[in-house]
This record gives sequence, structure tokens and C-alpha cells, in this order.
Amino acid sequence: MLEQLMQLVRENAQEPVVNNPAVPNENNDAVIGAATQSIAAGLQDELANGNGMEVLGLLGESSGNGIADQSNPLVNKISGNFIDSLLQKFNMDKGAATQLAASLIPTVLGSLVQKTNDPNNSSFSLPGILNSLTGGKAAGLNLDGILGQFKGGLDANGDGQVDLKDLMGALSGGAKAQQAEQQSQSNEEGGLGGMLKNLLG
Repeated sequence: MLEQLMQLVRENAQEPVVNNPAVPNENNDAVIGAATQSIAAGLQDELANGNGMEVLGLLGESSGNGIADQSNPLVNKISGNFIDSLLQKFNMDKGAATQLAASLIPTVLGSLVQKTNDPNNSSFSLPGILNSLTGGKAAGLNLDGILGQFKGGLDANGDGQVDLKDLMGALSGGAKAQQAEQQSQSNEEGGLGGMLKNLLG
């Protein structure tokens, strides 16, 4: 999934990154990698911390305009992580970093949500994303039935929390195990960073 996600970031990066005078051209790929890592790590952290409802709510929400709602706490958190990354790794001005994150992250997440909810698009699927973030722990779960509850807003049927408890536990445990495995596999690179380094060459 990381490759497809990076490709999605690339597709949306022309204006906010490539044409941005605050980003030197030699840093374009690294900034795109940092955005990809912020999104993947942000979703994985939420799952690991038992906040699978937030992830499902975001990915299951077919928003009309293709841009994720910036007031969504998860979108906010991912943008914040990306801003931190821009400040620490690239010494960007805080205003420029905030502007870059605000124009890139919600657009990429909105595009991810649209593609995930498009039955004609095979590049992203909810089971595929969750399996990637949890090391396959979402395999065999009835995600379509669960997502049906989100169509009218969170827990539309009023009793979703109880139904979803086991699912959230499985996703949380899987995400934690996957984080530990990524950490040990590429300890010197720091988890997802090592995987991304391979993708960027």
C-alpha cells in the first residue's frame, strides 16, 4: 500500500511541493516521502491506540468534494505530524510548513477516501489498507457490513460500539505488532522510514 500511497501523494504534490519556492527542488522527493510517512504512520498509530473507529470513519466517509475535512481530528493530527517533520528535517519556516501541510494532506486523504470507496478503482481498498497497517489482521473481517454503519454518520444504528469491540481489538493488536516488526526490521531507519527509503531508492 505504501507504494500506491506515495504515488497518490506525488499526484497531488505539484503545486504544494514541486512548485513551492519554500521547498528546494532537491528536497521534493524527501518531502513527498515525509508526507507519505505522516499519513501511513498516523493511520497506523490511531489503530494501535485503539482508535479504529476514527480510521474507519475517515476512510468510510465518501466525501463529495474529494478533500478531507480539516476539522477532523485525525486529519488534523496527520497534518500536525507532517508539519513537525517539515520543521525538523527540512528547517522550513513554520508558516510555510503549515501552508504546505494544509494544501497537501487534506487533498491526499480526500483522494485516498474517494479511491477507497470507488468500486471501479482497484488501487486502494479498505481491507487492503487495514491489512497493510495491521500485518494482515483485517483479513476475513466483514468490513462492508461494518462500513454500512458509517454511511449515515458514526454508529448510525445506535449499537455499533458493542459490535465493533472485537474488531477494534484485532485492528489495534495487529497495528501494534506491525509497528514492532517494522521497528525491528529497520531499526536504524526507524520503522516506516526504512520502508520508504527503499521506495525512494
